[in-house]
Amino acid sequence: MPKVTPTLPLLQSDSWLTPYAPQILQRLARFEQNQQSIAEDFGSLPEYASWHHQMGLHYEPENKGWRYREWAPAAQALFLIGDFNFWDRGAHPLQKIGNGIWEVFLPESQVQVQHGHRYKVHVIGATGEGRDRVSPFTFRAIQDPETYDFSGQYWAPEESFSWTDASFESNQLTQPLIYECHVGMAQEKHGVGTYREFADHILPRVAETGYNCLQLMALMEHPYYGSFGYHVSNFFAPTSRFGTPEDLKYLVNEAHRLGISVVMDLIHAHAVKNVAEGLADFDGSGGQYFHQGPRGHHPGWDSKLFNYGIPEVRRFLLSNVRYWLEEFHIDGFRYDGVTSMLYHHHGEGVAFGHYDNYFDTSVDEDAILYLQLASELTHAFTPGALLIAEDMSGMPGLCRPIREGGIGFDYRLGMGIPDYWIKTLKHKRDEDWNLDEIWHELTNRRLGEKTVAYAESHDQSLVGDKTLAFWLMDKDMYFHMRTIDQSPVVDRGVALHKMIRLLTMSLGGEAFLTFMGNEFGHPEWVDFPRLGNNWSYQYARRQWSLVDNPDLRYRHLWQFEKEMLSLAEGYGLLEHGPAQKLHQDNHNNVLIYQRAGLIFLFNFHPQNSVPDYRFPVLAPGSYSLILTSDSPETGGHDRVDTSIRYFTVPTKYGPRLSIYLPNRTALVLKRED
Repeated sequence: MPKVTPTLPLLQSDSWLTPYAPQILQRLARFEQNQQSIAEDFGSLPEYASWHHQMGLHYEPENKGWRYREWAPAAQALFLIGDFNFWDRGAHPLQKIGNGIWEVFLPESQVQVQHGHRYKVHVIGATGEGRDRVSPFTFRAIQDPETYDFSGQYWAPEESFSWTDASFESNQLTQPLIYECHVGMAQEKHGVGTYREFADHILPRVAETGYNCLQLMALMEHPYYGSFGYHVSNFFAPTSRFGTPEDLKYLVNEAHRLGISVVMDLIHAHAVKNVAEGLADFDGSGGQYFHQGPRGHHPGWDSKLFNYGIPEVRRFLLSNVRYWLEEFHIDGFRYDGVTSMLYHHHGEGVAFGHYDNYFDTSVDEDAILYLQLASELTHAFTPGALLIAEDMSGMPGLCRPIREGGIGFDYRLGMGIPDYWIKTLKHKRDEDWNLDEIWHELTNRRLGEKTVAYAESHDQSLVGDKTLAFWLMDKDMYFHMRTIDQSPVVDRGVALHKMIRLLTMSLGGEAFLTFMGNEFGHPEWVDFPRLGNNWSYQYARRQWSLVDNPDLRYRHLWQFEKEMLSLAEGYGLLEHGPAQKLHQDNHNNVLIYQRAGLIFLFNFHPQNSVPDYRFPVLAPGSYSLILTSDSPETGGHDRVDTSIRYFTVPTKYGPRLSIYLPNRTALVLKRED
């Protein structure tokens, strides 16, 4: 075990962690011991994480045939079946070769497995019951349109996809501006969009707006479209709903051509409980990939929970990480449900009010080991890859390097920020907004751990809730969004929408995220086709015609988004450490702070526009306006002259600036000399 020493950076950065040094060091020691064992047995962690190259169905040119392997330690017998053997369960039995591995070889002189052939494996499980199962290592799963039955599909097209992104480097992404998206609901049509439609029609919009990173949701195959991809059945299969694997590669390649990184939502916290198409009870033991009994079932999600303590399960998931990095040139992952992974109680009903919560017996140390190995593998295989953790518990060190005592993620989602905005809009009058609360919510994060700030994501607009724009303007969005309309409700909504997003981006973290369409105030909510809405796609699409129409105010919000992101990109805003508060005025609801040398001024007051508003600055000199939310191009009232140069005035308390500060307006100043 490493020596207990105060030089471990995580312990140095937070004195409250000192009593828990033994646990932190034990985690580090366990990781190092496992990594050493892997290196001794397999050569390296990336080699260990190549199980998908040996498992499943593969053609072996040197042996002129196909080999199929499966891990099913408790099974009594396995039989490969498919189009190539007329689904004859007796034609190709597998033999157990040790360590729970079964295999069969199909010589091409006796059988021809062709591109597109469907296949399954018939498993006689531990109880003697036989089931036709989809291989956990299938690279493509398709659904029969008549029976809705899923099966694996042997995928070996004659021409492989030709990548042209060799010059693209993930490590150039120093301030992620993340566009969270769902390929299927990205089109305006009533139906499911495709990878190629997204690449050709949506990627140019993302690039023009100024986002430099895609976050693709629902990529892994899932049996129910309305699950938003969270109930995964086939971990190595990109969902066939949106097209072929080559179509997905085309999307990623096009994103890289436009200078956009691609991260994917990775669901390793749980899996669909469906037996027919998923991993559940694969070998008939009731466990295998998952915990036995109640511990293997998530009561809130109604899904199966992985047993990270089993080496083969870790190897399966680590190979899945490598597969997406290697096969599809993915630039990183947003790990879903990390809180559920970290704790046996999954974070449900726990307030995390004491550091004991992060180190007591409720913590799943096996999950921590897996996450450390996964972060090590990701960064080793794709230098500069981005790892984002969806965690609401605040686990110390989650986003610190492993050698510093951490778990290895790069960013954590600032999950409290959107919840705060929704709560504020639902329960507080504008006059009652508390600037101290706002400042605390947007700046309270762990030292040395980066945060992805966001005002709203897909979570805030799934059925049962509404987008920020809809909370602000509600039904008035249906009737008064024309540029010529006079509507106090819409006027307020447009103004606050811009201010909330700018404040969140500039103050809340080291990266910024939006869900597609929210940048222009997409109305309503997200609701996938289901029985309760008569299988309608009305709310499972994006209405781009709204922002494309110059006569509607959605275009004003989009214009402000472009200007806001251009400012962030041009000044490296999110790379320059935390903001420094310069001034707070609770009477006029004014908040002023500095970040990256820029001064941000927010007047949230519903009525008070203040002429000659004086406030302190750090450096004397002259200042000019580089962004205003009150410009007519962004739906404002043009009350601020952007051509004026502002000069500081010396006082005994330091330099002061004076400016006209209209109500419900955000301004950004830059020092000129």
